Amino acid sequence: MRSFIYKSIIILICVILIYEFTIGKQIAMFKDRADSIISKEGRRESVNKLRDEINKAINKERYLSKEDAILLNKFIKKIQNEISEADGKDLNESKTQED
Repeated sequence: MRSFIYKSIIILICVILIYEFTIGKQIAMFKDRADSIISKEGRRESVNKLRDEINKAINKERYLSKEDAILLNKFIKKIQNEISEADGKDLNESKTQED
């Protein structure tokens, strides 16, 4: 009976340790992130970080590489063409064509 109790206690301690070092840490990290998003101070901090990154981007001579700029330009032109084609169509007509 004694060995059963000792084994049970050891297994319980192992389960608790495994939980704390795996799932417990993940839950704590998620909770910390959620708290920083929910709190006013966390939102202010996020906005300030975003402003800093925007200022860094403005101060750079070239933010995008030439390849990225070409790719984005082609993508925007494609979207503009699709939007201009959709301007003349009725909403109901476009839904029937998609089906």
